Amino acid sequence: MLNLLKKMLPDSNERELKRCYKIADKIEALEPTISALSDSELRNKTEEFRQRLNDGEELDDLQVEAYAVVREAAKRVLGMRHFYVQLVGGIVLHNGDIAEMKTGEGKTLVSTLPAYLNALTGEGVHVVTVNDYLVRRDREWMGQIFEFLGLTVGLNLPGMKPEEKRQAYQADITFGTNNEFGFDYLRDNMVLYDEQITQRSLNFALIDEVDSILIDEARTPLIISGQANKATDLYYAADKMVRRLKPEEDYSVDIKTKNVTLTEQGVDKAESFMGIDNLYDANNITVNHHIQQALKAHVIMKRDQDYVVNENGVVIVDDFTGRLMEGRRYSDGLHQAIEAKEGLQVQRESMTLATVTLQNYFRLYNKLAGMTGTAKTEEEEFRKIYNMNVVQIPTHRSMVRNDLSDVLYKTEAGKLRAIVDEIVKRHATGQPILVGTVSIEKSELLSKMLKKKGVPHQVLNAKNHAKEAEIIAQAGQRGAVTIATNMAGRGTDIVLGDGVDELGGLHVIGTERHESRRIDNQLRGRSGRQGDPGSTQFFLSFEDELMRRFGGERIESWMESLGLDEDTPIEGRMFTRAVESSQKKVEGMNFDARRWVLQYDDVLNQQREIIYKQRREVLTGDNFKEIVQQMGKDLIQRVVEAHTPDEDVPEDWDLEPVVDFANASLFAEGTVELDQFKGLERDEIIQLLIDKMEKHYDEREEEIGTERLQEFTKVVILRTVDRKWMDHIDAMDQLRQGIHLRAYGQTDPVREYQFEGYEMFQQLIQEIQEEVVRYVMKSTVGEEEIQREEVATPKAASSGGSPHQAEEKKKQPIRNTDKVGRNDPCPCGSGKKYKHCCARSVQTG
Repeated sequence: MLNLLKKMLPDSNERELKRCYKIADKIEALEPTISALSDSELRNKTEEFRQRLNDGEELDDLQVEAYAVVREAAKRVLGMRHFYVQLVGGIVLHNGDIAEMKTGEGKTLVSTLPAYLNALTGEGVHVVTVNDYLVRRDREWMGQIFEFLGLTVGLNLPGMKPEEKRQAYQADITFGTNNEFGFDYLRDNMVLYDEQITQRSLNFALIDEVDSILIDEARTPLIISGQANKATDLYYAADKMVRRLKPEEDYSVDIKTKNVTLTEQGVDKAESFMGIDNLYDANNITVNHHIQQALKAHVIMKRDQDYVVNENGVVIVDDFTGRLMEGRRYSDGLHQAIEAKEGLQVQRESMTLATVTLQNYFRLYNKLAGMTGTAKTEEEEFRKIYNMNVVQIPTHRSMVRNDLSDVLYKTEAGKLRAIVDEIVKRHATGQPILVGTVSIEKSELLSKMLKKKGVPHQVLNAKNHAKEAEIIAQAGQRGAVTIATNMAGRGTDIVLGDGVDELGGLHVIGTERHESRRIDNQLRGRSGRQGDPGSTQFFLSFEDELMRRFGGERIESWMESLGLDEDTPIEGRMFTRAVESSQKKVEGMNFDARRWVLQYDDVLNQQREIIYKQRREVLTGDNFKEIVQQMGKDLIQRVVEAHTPDEDVPEDWDLEPVVDFANASLFAEGTVELDQFKGLERDEIIQLLIDKMEKHYDEREEEIGTERLQEFTKVVILRTVDRKWMDHIDAMDQLRQGIHLRAYGQTDPVREYQFEGYEMFQQLIQEIQEEVVRYVMKSTVGEEEIQREEVATPKAASSGGSPHQAEEKKKQPIRNTDKVGRNDPCPCGSGKKYKHCCARSVQTG
């Protein structure tokens, strides 16, 4: 029945392609007319298009002619002409969808079409790639087309000065990495002056290797952090204790979930070593946490697989790209636990100053589009999370690559010997070979085995990723043998050398199946570009992580029953189906994990958007009278209503706390007395206090001066919002860490997180209002300079970003000749000495 329906209903991919073909045909038909234009006439088309947009035409109205212009410009500037299928890919991208195009089909050239068209609005286009090398390459390469047509092109790299970044973002088209765009967004929402903001509004992002950025890296949030002042002794103590534990006796490991748990015997040892009575007592939560992280560091985290140790200390290895993630640190104390494990100095834990996931950052853009060679297997996720469809674009030339059947070995050792034998055999013919491994450790082990066989080769992993583009580009030359971790060198074409066609083209060997079929397809896609010959084959063993984690037991027992030794492979559809079934399980788990992360982050994201929007309004504003007075009104209403409940008659209202609040937070001591409330209804009490507040504000404005009071108010709001938002991020993270336990109480953790997160955010807003109103209404502006200050010093931008670089602050001091002495009574009326009250707030703010 299902097959019958599939035949009856038109395939959505084919339907979309037919629509695109009609547009592409029109672009083709226009080529003779556009080709007849002189260079200056071609260049003048840009201004003509912009004028037509101003006159009311839409981008869709210009698409055919604009694409024809870009195609002609590419011919004249680069000597490259967009193929028909590249026009189709460009049409898909302009629609805000994903163009799946095989490796070598020229995705970089395709991107010039929608980038040019969407840049005509003047609102900016961000071309996003996965590493700095590709950013520079694409800007220098494709940027020539845009500049020929009169557009400005910007380059956004880590370490650039803020003024350089601002210039880059003002360009019509800006090239940069996903991390750098995201970190600039966070940094812009931490600046102290509006002229320090670098980014414009987020208009259109065109993402290369979109699956890598929006799927593989989606679970890792971008974090700008500062150092927290926490003791490090406990990390060393937990590390020493964990070293004494024995596997199985003292702890158990769950391979599927990668969790480590102490046995009862292990708990007893931990309590004895740490000198505590009960590891699970509420007072020992911190000790328990450190022990768990130390366990994870020793049992789960593998050196030269998950991280490396070099002159910079412990450096994370990216799971998907195999690259070193300099500057990034594991959170929640895990990085410190690894440092203790490796005998290094433990760095202080970080505190989060700003954070956003790539999922939520890229959803801020008005339009999003992407390109990749492999996205169809994740189409559901792209559609549900990003509202993007995946359209598979036909290849320019027919694919002739030969994908050989997988071979399965009993042991890892037997598999590696077979791989080396295969390399030796093919290398003897001169055929180039690319070997893909899942870890640095495996790549170096294979390298040692090849050296013993006398096979010259190149190793490309996170330890020498600086040369990856150069190494991978040579992988198609006669006799070349290249070992690369995961998808190192992605985005760089492997061009076949002279005579390699006759040898069968590039042969790709996969040493292990990855968790995702998509990543296997990426490795395969390194061979057979644009109709080139090529071949691929995966070598597997029952000791591979994927096989151990998911299935394979039945086949292994069957293999045992046949009595096959470790050097005898088996091939067949039965085990291939088992492998693919395992991959589908993992893909489903990973999708659920990313969706789970997004559900939680959506809560914080809504709050972040509110805070950032209001903070931006404060930053760019110059009159805060209405804002402060509205805060004061809200505060007054909340306090009065709390002490005048409906169920009580007015005679029973407890109004003394209202008097105390008014004198402590709004006015000088004694301004409000209890007698003033006699005989008044609730609304009348509220109005009385509001009238007094507005009058008092006017008096302060006259006393201090409007301009100085506005600047002081801006300082107070920024300082208060930044400090409390930072604490709120930490509180939300702590809530999230323990919220999963609610599931044991038959409640939905996500709903609980949403509810409690909303309550915490409401409390945050109230605290901000209270502090701002109190400072603005009560503080004395002293003689010393008061300037905008960061509430914490950013130390690191994790996930591969550069450290936060604050621009030199423009000082705008506020002075008052009536200086308050440190031991004088505080002007706010609290009764405390100034040094113990508002002076402390100024110093710590």
